Amino acid sequence: MARLSDAFIDDLLARSDIVEVIGARVPLKRQGREYSARCPFHDERSPSFTVSPTKQFYHCFGCGAHGTAISFLMHYDRLEFLDAVEELARRAGVEVPRDTRAKNEDTETRDVYAALDATMRFFQKQLAGNGKAQAYVEKRGLSAETVARYAIGYAPDGYSGLKDALGTDARRMALLERAGLFSKNDKGHVYDKFRDRLMFPIHDRRGRVIAFGGRVIDTSSNSRSDSPKYLNSPETLLFHKGRELYGLWQARQAHTKLERLIVVEGYMDVVALAQYGVTQAVATLGTATTPDHAELLFRNASDVYFCFDGDRAGRSAAWKAVESVLPRMKDGRQAFFLFLPEGEDPDTIVRQEGAEGFEARLAQATPLSAFFFAQMSQDVNLSSLDGKARLAERCKPLLAQIPDGAFGDLMRQRLTELTGVGARASSPATHVPVQRARNAPAMHAPKRSLVRSAIALLLQQPSLAVALQPPYRFAELRQPGVPLLAELIALVKTRPDISTGALLEHFEGREDAGALHKLATQSLPGEEAAWQGEFIDAMAQLEKQTLQQRIEELQAKQRDTGLDDIDKGELRALLQARLA
Repeated sequence: MARLSDAFIDDLLARSDIVEVIGARVPLKRQGREYSARCPFHDERSPSFTVSPTKQFYHCFGCGAHGTAISFLMHYDRLEFLDAVEELARRAGVEVPRDTRAKNEDTETRDVYAALDATMRFFQKQLAGNGKAQAYVEKRGLSAETVARYAIGYAPDGYSGLKDALGTDARRMALLERAGLFSKNDKGHVYDKFRDRLMFPIHDRRGRVIAFGGRVIDTSSNSRSDSPKYLNSPETLLFHKGRELYGLWQARQAHTKLERLIVVEGYMDVVALAQYGVTQAVATLGTATTPDHAELLFRNASDVYFCFDGDRAGRSAAWKAVESVLPRMKDGRQAFFLFLPEGEDPDTIVRQEGAEGFEARLAQATPLSAFFFAQMSQDVNLSSLDGKARLAERCKPLLAQIPDGAFGDLMRQRLTELTGVGARASSPATHVPVQRARNAPAMHAPKRSLVRSAIALLLQQPSLAVALQPPYRFAELRQPGVPLLAELIALVKTRPDISTGALLEHFEGREDAGALHKLATQSLPGEEAAWQGEFIDAMAQLEKQTLQQRIEELQAKQRDTGLDDIDKGELRALLQARLA
């Protein structure tokens, strides 16, 4: 696997403001030179997550999460390393080396992506040349611009249109089958999975086609009467329907920052809303809202509107969304539920009432809190003590899933208003360890060895090592941490502009990583202007200790076996140097 150069990573991290990257996803508050927040990687009431703009790294004193802008995107956005690098590069206006991008993608995976892209273009060409499909698109009122934006196509009728066009040899057939584009009957005969359907490519967060959804356009023939209206690609190595949202790629392309997302049920709902200017709609792919969907939604927008039919099935789907959303309702996030009249969907509503009418309905959407308590109270008699007790017992396990914060407190307060039963407040003592973890370095800082002090200074300001000149005699010193200090200095000398975050990234996964992160998060006494002198002094002291170590070795040899002329000359020189 090809590896991105250290120089490229250092430059990318130097161009990226970690405060902006994290602040776009987590509400940060300035505290002195740093920023703090409640940790996005574990539930907590008191902020123990810090972001340092000078060191360009983050650290949580509660759960220990730490890293650079790259590792944050990997953990928070659930991106692979190269995807995180490309996301940062896009923000910084930097190109990732093409050869690296190509080599880091598995050859087979890259070929499956290529097969899916070729299939999309095949379906687009078929739409352009098929009168029936064109008539259906016109009937649905879709403009050429909307068709192009969502790359809509048409899968021709018949069992081998795609297979004949693209499955030209055994290898291409295998790729198309791996991409989920073929079906197989009991006799082992392979045929096109999608036939006589309007085709909607599903894109991943990098804009690559990973699957398709197809909608029947002609239900008059007997062969279509028992077919599902919508048919999705099966699960493949690239496509997991519980983790993807149709239209999210297009929504992100249309908005620099998404303030909201509207979750609807079908592809045509997404496309019709976009046709009328509502470009923040996405759809789950034939499945209920999953926890992964909820995480993906809130990762991209702070407000999420779930739009369902008002019938029993729609309210059931809404409740499944509630169950997935509640554990992710951190402060600043909001969820709403819009139920449409029976027989209507976003597609029909926006055509009848336009974007203004649909926006008016969104403005009247039911907040999550109201929908939650309305559903939980449906068959409960709140005029009786028994009914209030039942509601309290029903709600408590669900409310316990809400992250610590104002929303959770207000939900428990509302339950108390309805039932008179108060939720137990968590003991303040449970939060003391986090505060101790944060304050421990300042309150109980152990006396550091010279080696530890030099490493701590370097982690605060790596450029301190640039002034050192070889040879580095201290590397011969037999003390804990000396090899690590020598490696840090060598790293800075070869990469003079390296930041604290990038330096820590270099040691990620190694045994020393945890100790380095702890040292990097501590505040050192004294002024920054004095650090250079402290570091040079510490290194001079280590040089003297190295000299003394060698003198003692030679003196011990003199007592045991005697010294030859070379050893005697070295000892004399060392003794003179010690007196200097």
